[in-house]
Amino acid sequence: MTDGSRTTGQDRTADENKGRGEGRPDSKPGSEPDSERISERISERVSEPDSERVSRRDDAVRAAVEQGLLTPAHPIVALLDVPGIRASAAALRAAFDAVTAPGTPVLHAFAVKAAPLVPVLRLLREQGIGAEVASPGELALARTAGIPPARTVLDSPAKTLAELREALTLGIAVNADSPQELDRIDAIVRSAATGSPIGLRVNPQVGGGSIEALSTATATSKFGVALRDEGARAWIVRAYADRPWLTRLHAHSGSQGMPLSLMAQGVAETYALAEEINRHVGRRQVDTIDIGGGLPVDFGSDTTAPTYAQYAQLLAEVVPGLFDGRYGLITEFGRSLLAKHGTVLTRVEYTKSAGGRAVAVTHAGVQVATRTVYAPGAWPLRIAAYDAKGRPKTGPDVVQDVAGPACFAGDLLAEGRALPLLEQGDHVAALDTGAYYFAHHYAYNSLARPGIYGFAPSGDATGRTDGRSSTGGTGNAGDAGSTSGAGNAGGMRFAVVREPQSLDEIVAESGGAHGPSLTTL
Repeated sequence: MTDGSRTTGQDRTADENKGRGEGRPDSKPGSEPDSERISERISERVSEPDSERVSRRDDAVRAAVEQGLLTPAHPIVALLDVPGIRASAAALRAAFDAVTAPGTPVLHAFAVKAAPLVPVLRLLREQGIGAEVASPGELALARTAGIPPARTVLDSPAKTLAELREALTLGIAVNADSPQELDRIDAIVRSAATGSPIGLRVNPQVGGGSIEALSTATATSKFGVALRDEGARAWIVRAYADRPWLTRLHAHSGSQGMPLSLMAQGVAETYALAEEINRHVGRRQVDTIDIGGGLPVDFGSDTTAPTYAQYAQLLAEVVPGLFDGRYGLITEFGRSLLAKHGTVLTRVEYTKSAGGRAVAVTHAGVQVATRTVYAPGAWPLRIAAYDAKGRPKTGPDVVQDVAGPACFAGDLLAEGRALPLLEQGDHVAALDTGAYYFAHHYAYNSLARPGIYGFAPSGDATGRTDGRSSTGGTGNAGDAGSTSGAGNAGGMRFAVVREPQSLDEIVAESGGAHGPSLTTL
């Protein structure tokens, strides 16, 4: 099997690597990484104070109200901060560039599940970010966004034979999730040549975080081959020895609620396994390690923490051999790239009092914040109050509920939250919702999907002042169109990412064309 993009020297023998500290997760092929020097290098390359993001968000809210993005027919919109997304992508690249040896092949593949929107994928593609996909739908989105097969990774615990054949025909990287899936790949590889890099996902079983449902490295996780189960490690080594084309190793131990130390431990376990495999086969067969993503997000403040720089520095200290140039590197971050750059904005339709507590009834609830509504303890959202003109609301804090439109009592964005007293006609913003929120609509009560708009100040860092979308668009699905921002609040420009769902579309998706079908049975 060949992969023209590889430069890690997979055919070097083990003898060529003696003295480089193989097989020890804490090996030090060179001097210890200088964290202060790394931080300085990253700061010089990309830095965006969080205060700038907050100010830009306030300007966008005001402009969205003034420009009429919220209407009686569409009283809820979702906003994406395009300069902020660009800054996060640059910070990710800079963080790992600072700790990897020159010439190391690195692919940062965005976890498409975090924001399955073609214009977002297109924007990230222009920032040097690829795609990690886990379904035929996500692969179709990535291909529509123009992300090439060489920059796409297919992960899923339930890949069908058809999905595997398509990926291996296109040259997309595939991480097998189980021995049975590897058997399927064996059959495909025997019948037809492929240029796809192929790896195996392992579960390092280092433990879980504070959110059990998102903990992928527990003893009984459904993902990957459980590394610490009896006989599993020996089976994995034999699997690589029997398959010279198996050249990658993948693990994903992080997610929201996971401490960085545990994530780093999972990466260290995976690196040690790669070293063991290569020693056993006597050559550099595993040439690329996919460390997954899962960097947590601080939903409690406007601070970006932890940062990519902090995580990359920690990995460089815990697993220095991963970055000495012998292995290509793949990451699969999602939430951390997008969360801070999304805002759900809605109008306060009514206010009331119940049991002595103020209640603001809005149009944002379970349909755009499903996790928060059903598991508020694990997924609390910050709420910002704006007045009828879209300006930050001032005044003494009053404990109140912010309710959504769905017909069940628990449909609350926030319960007992201290905010300036909301009034009819004001606006509410649910912050940090750029990933896994408004892009994942939940059609309770047949509530319509909100329109999604990217925003950027006129004459931002992209230098575009010609009225085009800051996502590079001209109005089709892959290139979001723009609305003029000339003369509007803050000089803010908006681009359509996804149109608001119409009533006709709701009816069509609910079987409208097949109305009489059941009556004929």
